Amino acid sequence: MKVNSVHCDLYWVKNNYCCNKTTQRQTGAEVSRLTDLIAQAKAKDPQLGADLDREFKALSSRLPFGLNFERHRPEVVELPQRPIRKGDKVRVLPERGLTKKGDPRLWQIKAIHKTGEGKMADLELLGAEQPELRTVGLDDLVVIAEFRDTIYPGLVSTGKVHRGGDKPFHTVINGENYHVLKALTYTHRGKVDVIYIDPPYNSGARDWKYNNDYVEGDDLYRHSKWLAMIERRLLVAKELLNPADSVLIVTIDEKEYLRLGLLLEQMFPEARIQMVSSVINHSGVARAKEFYRADEYLFFVFLGEAAVTPTGQDMLNPPESFEGKKIDLWRRLLRSGTDARREDSERQFYPFWIDPKRECIHSVGDYIPLQVNSCTVTPPLPELVACWPIRLDDSEGRWQISAETARKGLKEGTVRLGAYTRTRGRWSISYLRNAEKERIKRGELEVISRDQNGALILKQSETVERVKNPVSVWNQRSHNAGAGGSNVIRSVIPGRRFPFPKSLYAVEDALRFFVASKPDAVVLDFFSGSGTTAHAVIRLNRQDRGRRQCISVTNNEVAANEQKALREQGLRPGDAEWEQHGICDYITKPRVQATITGKTPDGKPIKGDYKFADEFPMAEGFEENAEFFTLTYETPVSVSHNHAFARIAPLLWLRAGSGGRRIDKLPDAGWEVVESYGLLVDVDSATPFIKAVGKTKDLRMAYIVTDDDRRFQAIAHRLPDSVEPVRLYESYLSNFSFANGE
Repeated sequence: MKVNSVHCDLYWVKNNYCCNKTTQRQTGAEVSRLTDLIAQAKAKDPQLGADLDREFKALSSRLPFGLNFERHRPEVVELPQRPIRKGDKVRVLPERGLTKKGDPRLWQIKAIHKTGEGKMADLELLGAEQPELRTVGLDDLVVIAEFRDTIYPGLVSTGKVHRGGDKPFHTVINGENYHVLKALTYTHRGKVDVIYIDPPYNSGARDWKYNNDYVEGDDLYRHSKWLAMIERRLLVAKELLNPADSVLIVTIDEKEYLRLGLLLEQMFPEARIQMVSSVINHSGVARAKEFYRADEYLFFVFLGEAAVTPTGQDMLNPPESFEGKKIDLWRRLLRSGTDARREDSERQFYPFWIDPKRECIHSVGDYIPLQVNSCTVTPPLPELVACWPIRLDDSEGRWQISAETARKGLKEGTVRLGAYTRTRGRWSISYLRNAEKERIKRGELEVISRDQNGALILKQSETVERVKNPVSVWNQRSHNAGAGGSNVIRSVIPGRRFPFPKSLYAVEDALRFFVASKPDAVVLDFFSGSGTTAHAVIRLNRQDRGRRQCISVTNNEVAANEQKALREQGLRPGDAEWEQHGICDYITKPRVQATITGKTPDGKPIKGDYKFADEFPMAEGFEENAEFFTLTYETPVSVSHNHAFARIAPLLWLRAGSGGRRIDKLPDAGWEVVESYGLLVDVDSATPFIKAVGKTKDLRMAYIVTDDDRRFQAIAHRLPDSVEPVRLYESYLSNFSFANGE
């Protein structure tokens, strides 16, 4: 059997078995035929057979309803700054000075040798039916990583800014975001409180790549490529979120919001999901022959006990000004809408006994069973009349609360007599809901007096901010993408442009709802772009003296409109002159640094003021810390033999909370202890190490380097209960052996 026939059969099953309702009921014999073909493919080519088997299982498991899309072959990422080694997979770059696309085929390096022309690599074409070999200069190759490849990540520091004392560091990581997410599964699994991402909107413009090619607007697979890209990253991101209490926030516009919504529903079946519409341009963006576009969408995915923290604004209207006036918060006690009939809750069918002369409630009667006619109930006093829960259609309804609760409310002044309707000959009853009672307890509402019947008269507090949950449509002047986005970047890093930046204040507001009560929250943005999320977290910390930290992840991609000019100059990715124009080095890092220092990249004080929630000159900067890193790719051998320790060290520091000093080199004494963690390299020095750990306040982790599990367990048992023992490098290597790509 030839491999090509396997492809034909897979094409047949994809189009007839999975995509057609009739053939979804195909016989077991046909399924057996396909599995036999896959088994034959495995015998000829194990990797091809495994790939076909995985795709078949994915296709056959698809539901007839829901979001079905092509999960395209895993993305291939070029790593221009990665040193080239024997055994690497590579691409051959186009000649310098040319702007055409390079050879998309993948090669494997079989040998590296020196010649008079420099270092050369012997290559073998991957996936070819017939062997194809060639020799190419090392400078003309770029290492690639496929998403099925296992990576062993490290980090190299590229600078820091330290103005925040002992606060934890914000981090900016330059690297392919899928790989950085994999790295974070070792440092932050289940520890992230909020993920905020602003992924490419898939507009059809050159705003994102798939397999190193820009996805154009006329690409028939544009939507499925986008979904495949997003799904792979969200699957890893889900591992990082705290399942007990965390939120994922994703911004999007009209081009992909429907597909994104379905994808989130399928990926987070246990979560509560809401979509908010937010006005970002009151003038609107022109759409030929269509309505002008003024808003975008935010999906909020609530995990566990995550909840919105009220901040005092509904986000739709300007903050209300009550100016000490009396306000009416009373609601009708008669239930309306669903489950409003007497038989829906018979214990909530009872009379209020009204004194019509005094126009007050005398008392509250007991509920009467369904079989008892209300007309047969006699009043406690002859002069009293009954007020029953009678609906507008004259049928018997029910009250919102029980008789016992009504009596308590009458006594405390939270139940009162309403208006009398002469045409119907009936009184109405009003009450204060639990939400208003809580506001009274919090001091947001003040009791200024009682009416003649003892009911409370309220006013808005002049000293306590009114608290209420926001609505799902946001219309705030501060969210304007021009004033709060482009203008802020123009002030902080003058002369450097970034397309369509988010308003700083819009991101700040979205985060505040979930971190206001979490001063130590960890926030992650793995499409960080210009660094707005980090900027917003820094501002939030200033407002309440928080110690929140933001992890910002971005690659160093050069903008599409600049690449052509750079290539014509003979530059390629990996060259220093090329990389300095990349988004991380040119925008993200300078913005975060300038934000904290209050100085532009050329050392001048930032002009302008922050607005809205916290107004002050931008030149003041912030008392915060940040460090910048580039992702590296290690080998398991170098890791296990301590040869990669300098690049693994930042990961150990991140896992311990990103605070205090970092152990950047192997300690001469065999152990070292810093503010948040300790490192034991020589297990024979366990006793002094354990003593030092016990004396260090707030120490979180103890890393113990040993291949002997029994010795590790023995040392771990001697550590304080508050310290988490971690075995190196077993924990690191095993994490990435099962957290590998597709």
